[in-house]
Amino acid sequence: MRLAVCAEMVFTDLPFAERVRRIHDAGFDVELWDSRKKDLAELRATGARFSSMTGYSAGSLVEPDTADLVVATAEALIPTALELGVERLVVHPAELVDGRAARPHWRSNGTMWLTAARTLERLGELGARHGVTFCLENLNTVLDHPGIPLARAKDTLALVRAVDHPNARLMLDLYHAQLGEGNLIELARECLPWIGEIQVADVPGRCEPGTGEINYAAVHRALAGLGYEGTIGLEAYAAGDADDALKAFRAAFGG
Repeated sequence: MRLAVCAEMVFTDLPFAERVRRIHDAGFDVELWDSRKKDLAELRATGARFSSMTGYSAGSLVEPDTADLVVATAEALIPTALELGVERLVVHPAELVDGRAARPHWRSNGTMWLTAARTLERLGELGARHGVTFCLENLNTVLDHPGIPLARAKDTLALVRAVDHPNARLMLDLYHAQLGEGNLIELARECLPWIGEIQVADVPGRCEPGTGEINYAAVHRALAGLGYEGTIGLEAYAAGDADDALKAFRAAFGG
């Protein structure tokens, strides 16, 4: 397994390129959110390997009126992904603005399911043309992302299964899944054939492993036993010192 760290959430007192450099120097890959606000030349100069980044900037996977915008903005971000060597571009079940639903929906319907599946298939075809994979991330609606339809891991899994495209996979976020569903090891087992990357943080608090209730050492053993060899990304805040948080992350996943 490769280990990556989200530079948006640690070393937050430092300029962004310096955060990336610190993560890289500690031996981790790097995750990004909105790359449009970043100095790409500075990021390349760090020598870091970039694991994933946000793969669209507007529109909703589930809404017929804005699904084309998801695909168009995804295509506009492909050159950045190729420039940085990013292999996985993250999309969500609906449009987020500062982490919240741009247009909240409290119930899903058949039109949403069909639109999401068709849009995800289009993203898979776009990814295949450019050698990248779009990963659909599950979210929790209990705390962080209320009003997002088709957000549970079982929903994102159903969509990825239905599309069945090698360039459309899951970003399985275990922090979100713990808040919304639990049973993480069995969830990972069920999702395994469809996972593009796994993200982690502890509950409560969304900090590094060891600060909450999730037994990430057991999760790691289970993933190793299942033969998972992909990336584990720490998308978490540091409970205290950021270097200590990275050490705790590495320790939980066999470092």
